[in-house]
Amino acid sequence: MEIIINYLNDILWGSVLIYLLLGVGVLFTLRLGFIQFRHFAHMFSVLKQGHHADSAGISSFQALCTGLAARVGTGNLAGVAVAIYLGGPGAIFWMWMTALLGMATAFVESSLAQLYKVKDDQGNYRGGPAYYMEKGLGMRWMGVLFSIFLIIAFGLVFNAVQANSISAAMQTAFSVPDWVSGVILVVVTGLIIFGGIRAIARFSELVVPFMALAYLLIALVVVAMNIEKLPEVFALVFRSAFGLEQAGAGALGYAVAQGMMNGIKRGLFSNEAGMGSAPNTAATASPFPPHPASQGYTQMLGVFLDTIVICTCTAAIILLSDQFVPGNGVTGIQLTQLALTSQIGSVGQIFIACAVFFFAFTSIVANYAYAENNLVFLEHNHPAGLLFFRLFVLGMVMFGAIGELPLVWAMADLSMALMALTNLVALLLLSGTAVKLARDYNLQRKLGKVPCFDASRYPELQGQIEPGIWDHDPSR
Repeated sequence: MEIIINYLNDILWGSVLIYLLLGVGVLFTLRLGFIQFRHFAHMFSVLKQGHHADSAGISSFQALCTGLAARVGTGNLAGVAVAIYLGGPGAIFWMWMTALLGMATAFVESSLAQLYKVKDDQGNYRGGPAYYMEKGLGMRWMGVLFSIFLIIAFGLVFNAVQANSISAAMQTAFSVPDWVSGVILVVVTGLIIFGGIRAIARFSELVVPFMALAYLLIALVVVAMNIEKLPEVFALVFRSAFGLEQAGAGALGYAVAQGMMNGIKRGLFSNEAGMGSAPNTAATASPFPPHPASQGYTQMLGVFLDTIVICTCTAAIILLSDQFVPGNGVTGIQLTQLALTSQIGSVGQIFIACAVFFFAFTSIVANYAYAENNLVFLEHNHPAGLLFFRLFVLGMVMFGAIGELPLVWAMADLSMALMALTNLVALLLLSGTAVKLARDYNLQRKLGKVPCFDASRYPELQGQIEPGIWDHDPSR
């Protein structure tokens, strides 16, 4: 099984997705006029106004926190360590590039998710890639395919990955047996996911800002303790990214390829730009300004915070320590724990264990929300079906807690690749609509107006967007 999964991963990641992800990111960056750089400050302006919610949707701030809950997990702690171990320090450079280009991709997918959202039987907003594939492209079969990939990836495999890192961290820090961590995770996860999307949003809104700030502060302490080493660490990252470290050893091409592949894989796993996951949460928001593009800006900020800020914190902790030794077998969350422990003492192990628990646990509950959203799309949202699926999710959490890391990561890579491939094709086909949304939004800003989407100005969208969703008063 592992051989087959690794073979498929080599094909998809080595020959298709690396180039497609970077290519799509470059294309959207150009078509949107470098929006992630020109409008960087505006992302924060939108966030400041993002506490509006109504009976149909959560607030933009809650959507950002739920998106970050899924993004900020083992990819930020264990994934960064894996990328450095397998691809060298240069992998961090490619994680940065994936994020900077991915911000434009995130804008496109989240804006489209808002535009094509619907209301479910309970009057709540639902949406995401499956919905814009069905409504925007008229390809329900494609949406069904994407939903199946997402349910496998986020509802099942990724939750096993998160649980795996939690149990490994608890074993290292507190000598807690894997099965004990698994039982605790199953119980606590069950209490939250049975509360539905609003309970998950409230939980994320409370926990995510606190845990991200705490991790940022501890990383800044480590950087301050090693400030004289910082220029050399940055130089090492750039030299390794372009093979200058390995050129003398005759391994230039291989080293660059490994750094690029592992950096992009782990970067995508962390920030999820282009994968089609965060749009499921973006669609559930009641945005302000009341325009689909405002959620595009919000989710662009999520990619930036996840990779450029939090992943860089982990990379700094590891590279400023003396714990990274190529080929010694120490990788994943254990490497991150050892690196922090070498800087601040035994409390480092405890801190990372706690950070992993909260980072990965919030990912588990947010991942479930994504999967549930796609179950609704597949019209399997009756109580018995949801109950069965929730129990299956809890079973995968237990499996991840006691499973082996290499197989779990390989399964995550494959399911993520299939999701991303399907979503990226849809984004390319709908890119013209996303560009129109961005232009409309920013034209209104230039005129001094609060951007408000007026669907009547776009007759080509009639019959595609849900009736009543965008019936705002354009003059308000």
